[in-house]
Amino acid sequence: MNILNRYSRNLAFAGLAVLLTACASGPRDNISLIPADQTADQTSKEGVFTQPVKWERKKPECSGECPTIKVDSIVFPGIPKLTQLVDHALAVMTGVSADRPQPYDSLAQYEAYFWKTAAPRDSVVFSAKTPYRNKNLTVVELNTWQYYTGAAHGISATQFLNWDNASEKVLGLANVIRPGQRDAYLAALKQAHAQWLSTNPDAQRDPAAYSRIWPFQPSENFGFSDAGLVVKYNSYEIAPYSSGQPELLIPYSALQGILRPEYMPA
Repeated sequence: MNILNRYSRNLAFAGLAVLLTACASGPRDNISLIPADQTADQTSKEGVFTQPVKWERKKPECSGECPTIKVDSIVFPGIPKLTQLVDHALAVMTGVSADRPQPYDSLAQYEAYFWKTAAPRDSVVFSAKTPYRNKNLTVVELNTWQYYTGAAHGISATQFLNWDNASEKVLGLANVIRPGQRDAYLAALKQAHAQWLSTNPDAQRDPAAYSRIWPFQPSENFGFSDAGLVVKYNSYEIAPYSSGQPELLIPYSALQGILRPEYMPA
């Protein structure tokens, strides 16, 4: 469990948290999202262009059980800044001790480090996709899965990057909600959490015990979607491993007066 705790701390406070603070931009005018009933049609025509990057490798000159790395990611031709950001963000979503600086800054550097330090059955998978995009916004979903030799199971993690196509910066929560509305955002997220609990069989068997063991946790790991803000939690944050990565949806109707007008659907 020490590995998992250390891993969670890294994901919460290292790498992407710094990236979002450093890269976040302020709001801009006329970035309104397209109507939900037109999203499928419009996003097929508009938005940034992507190309896939896929490869799978095992440790060089290794025989028998060997460490492996798999990448199923994307690059953004014409937007090297976003390509580099995705590469860096995936690299720092790895379980390195919080007690020392990470010795790598990219997937290539991580690969070299991994071959030197990995145990025979260690395995890691990196993936990135764009679940939502239009002419104004590109939402990148970053995923990692890691298995450490001898562990009971692998551990997954997800982070969102909400990219402003015009300013070429990441939008943090402070950039998309109105000033002074953080408490209202948390209240809306709690309501989404309550809705999720009502459909969770494990939580319904003993709601009081479940809430005591797995209490609500605030999160700024959000991504825009057709229906609202999707907030995703990593394993062990608000639920046991068997629940996977809980995903909460805050509908746009619940974000009236909270989300800045330019980010509300038309």
